[in-house]
Amino acid sequence: MYQDKRTGLYLPDAARPQASGYSEAGASHTRRALKGFNARSGSPDQDINWNNYTLRQRGRMLFMSSPLATSAINTNRTKIVGIGLALKSSIDRETLGISAEAAKAWQKRTEAEFRLWAGRKASCDAIGMNNFEALQQLALASWLMSGDVFPVLKHRPPDPLRPYSLRIHLVEADRVRTPTEYGGTIYPGITNGTNPNTGNRIFDGVEVDSSGMVVAYYVHNTYPFEITNGSDTWARIEAYGGKTGLPNILHVMSSERPDQYRGVTYLAPVMEPLLQLRRYTDSALMMALVQSFFTAWIITKSSPDALPFNETGGGDLVGVPGTNPMEPARGENEYGMGPGTVNVVPEGEDVRFGSPTMPVASFDAFVKTFCKLVGAGLGMPYDVLVKEYNSSYSSSRASLLDAWEDFRMRRKWFVDDFCQPIYEVWLAEAVARGRIIAPGFFDDPLIRAAWCSAQWIGPVQGSLDPLKEASAAVLQIQHALKTHEQVTMELSGGTWDANVEQLAVENEKLKAAGGGTTVTISTNADEKDTDDGGKEQ
Repeated sequence: MYQDKRTGLYLPDAARPQASGYSEAGASHTRRALKGFNARSGSPDQDINWNNYTLRQRGRMLFMSSPLATSAINTNRTKIVGIGLALKSSIDRETLGISAEAAKAWQKRTEAEFRLWAGRKASCDAIGMNNFEALQQLALASWLMSGDVFPVLKHRPPDPLRPYSLRIHLVEADRVRTPTEYGGTIYPGITNGTNPNTGNRIFDGVEVDSSGMVVAYYVHNTYPFEITNGSDTWARIEAYGGKTGLPNILHVMSSERPDQYRGVTYLAPVMEPLLQLRRYTDSALMMALVQSFFTAWIITKSSPDALPFNETGGGDLVGVPGTNPMEPARGENEYGMGPGTVNVVPEGEDVRFGSPTMPVASFDAFVKTFCKLVGAGLGMPYDVLVKEYNSSYSSSRASLLDAWEDFRMRRKWFVDDFCQPIYEVWLAEAVARGRIIAPGFFDDPLIRAAWCSAQWIGPVQGSLDPLKEASAAVLQIQHALKTHEQVTMELSGGTWDANVEQLAVENEKLKAAGGGTTVTISTNADEKDTDDGGKEQ
């Protein structure tokens, strides 16, 4: 019998509540393995924003000092952006009610105008250092390294060579924070605050209204702890313009929790393994260097006249000031080791060495295991992370395909947060200035969306065996599993329509030259191209 605490009644033991479900599994407080596992989680603001300063600094330090971290971020940058995501205008001509020919002509004109703005540093970058492709690379790397990045959209007066006023100013994550007069602190401390004018809450520089919608960002003119003689000023930038509805500032980040207003560095989940691995490899390297040194130790006799200074050869005396410019001076009780180094030990002193052992034989396997764990945490297979493709074709291709899924996902996020919004703001200016004609652009949001529709072409997946993959692509086209346009974008990053037009021009030139082999493009699934360009039924 036992007494029920709620009712006070004495009940049989069979009626005693029993632990069930996760109470005897992951949520158990009695199992020996879980007794010390007392995990506590707070709000996204407490768990992320309050720790972001530390995470950003550590992420940057690892990027600058850990080859594995450098590879992870640079590989993402190369595969996602590469030399730059190129605009491919693809307007919804059915919604707009225009012909295919008119749509192609409009798209070519718009792409040419966009290149006029995007291809010049002074035309698109507010500080004149990068063109649009380089801004993409910088924004992506900053996003992964710091957790987020903020492109501020500015406007400068146009001139004859730069007909557009739009400029992009990339602001690094550290400069967006809660003003101190509104309750924010730098580090360590709470990053929350309140705008006294609106009553809105501020989460690490991001102001939100009562419904949780982002309404403004606070940008400081300096970095935390930056030493400067300049003024200390804050700028409150509204997220969207009151008249145009266009964004004034963009926020490039990826969310991992609901109600999250700031991003987390890409390296956050693997910081400790990366740091420990760097320490381990540094230690192994130092051990190998020490073992490679040949150092002689001379024990002096009691008589100073017998010091064998002249018996050590003509080399420099290590540790003696002024004799070796590459060696710093040391105290009388300090000795150094190095290739061919000779040290003189005074009378009464001796040199003894420990014999530390290190499992050199297992070094490679240990490092590989760590790299695999880090790669799994970053969504990047070991082969891709360390650029080692020594496995079979199938294994290497599987690694590339697996990594490519993550690259495609992040590219979609980056396009949605950076490329497409900037293109839409630029296109609105181009239409307003009359350089591009788009009827109904400012009258109907649906019409505007149809004019703004675009694709962003970037680096393709790559190929280990081009012949096999090209044959597979042909079969997919023949059985209507993919279109010519899809395959062209995947294999080369180009556009099928442009390829067809270019091939037509090349074929005419070859015929006019009286030689060469022309290429016939077949759109009939039942036809096969022959080597001489003819069609086999």
